Amino acid sequence: MAARILIVEDEAAILELIIFNVQQAGFETIRAENAEQAMAVINDSLPDLILLDWMLPGMSGIELARVLRRNERTRLIPIIMLTARVQEADKVSGLEIGADDYITKPFSPRELIARINAVLRRMVPEASEEVIEIKGLRLDPSHHRVTANNREIELGPTEYRLLHFLMAHTDRVYSRSQLLDRVWGDHVFIEERTVDVHIRRLRKTLQITGMDNWIQTVRSAGYRFSVVSEMPEKDSDEEI
Repeated sequence: MAARILIVEDEAAILELIIFNVQQAGFETIRAENAEQAMAVINDSLPDLILLDWMLPGMSGIELARVLRRNERTRLIPIIMLTARVQEADKVSGLEIGADDYITKPFSPRELIARINAVLRRMVPEASEEVIEIKGLRLDPSHHRVTANNREIELGPTEYRLLHFLMAHTDRVYSRSQLLDRVWGDHVFIEERTVDVHIRRLRKTLQITGMDNWIQTVRSAGYRFSVVSEMPEKDSDEEI
């Protein structure tokens, strides 16, 4: 699924130009012309990345970034600051409040897309369109295709998103609630045990490949993707 980019820019011509180029690169875009509109969008659903203009009417972009970094729900959203300020002190200020990158105007569309891709690869790897391949298991986001040793694997949309997230974060353990937030969305209110159902479906689909044991249960903690097989209780989802 394409990454959702929130673009916060008050100059209409620049906003339209950014939206055009970001969409051409295959991303989904959401627009906001000020901090208030941006917060309304974020409160409804978290974007994968924010392109944030420094100079906004009302609350500035730098102050909005501070607000987002102080909030537990929004503190990990990647932020790229857009600004005409070129002084080193201004760049340092932007990075110190928690921006992940900083682009000075004017900038080329190619540079902008390269910066977006770089931040997504670093901060939200499952939101990028790069192919992930681990010991014969290959996931191609641009074609929404999964193969195991060149054999195509049919996955439902939820199992696909779950596998994509876990493969992008190998060897890291995620609780049910964390997986719900990151795979289903933070405003989706469903039972945590729903995760167990989809984990079982994913393992069952991968069983014919012999790779099902890479989806591991970590007791009292959650789930992880790891090619190191050291979890004999991998099929037990009752107590984690």
